[in-house]
Amino acid sequence: MHTRNLVKAITFLLTVLFLYTALSKLMDLDTFHSQLANQNIPKWTVAYLVWLIPASELLAVGLMIFGSSRSLGLYMSSLLMLAFTVYIGLVVIGFFDRVPCSCGGVLKSMSFGSHLVFNLFFLSIAILAANLNDALSLPVDRS
Repeated sequence: MHTRNLVKAITFLLTVLFLYTALSKLMDLDTFHSQLANQNIPKWTVAYLVWLIPASELLAVGLMIFGSSRSLGLYMSSLLMLAFTVYIGLVVIGFFDRVPCSCGGVLKSMSFGSHLVFNLFFLSIAILAANLNDALSLPVDRS
């Protein structure tokens, strides 16, 4: 598979993932708010995160669908996946006093271990696509 096609395929996967997760949160905001309130985060952040997380996911989608901003969208996707993966990793290693409820949507049936593997996969391909996309954008040295 050519590099450009690989970047497009990964971008498509990330776009579908973030579009699905953002819309599922926004379509059932009360449930998402309750799930956030049950997480191991400061309670005062919930009112902000309930909007910030899906808005960030939608922004990443918007950036990825346009070639001129794809690089920024891929890096934003990488940062989002890194944040989600670190949090799930901390849950898996028992960092928190209690284990929060699982995520919503299609991921709710996953164990935290499976969710960590899922996140690591998407984190890896997001970083790969960001780096490959940048390499495609570099000027070719014709000397």
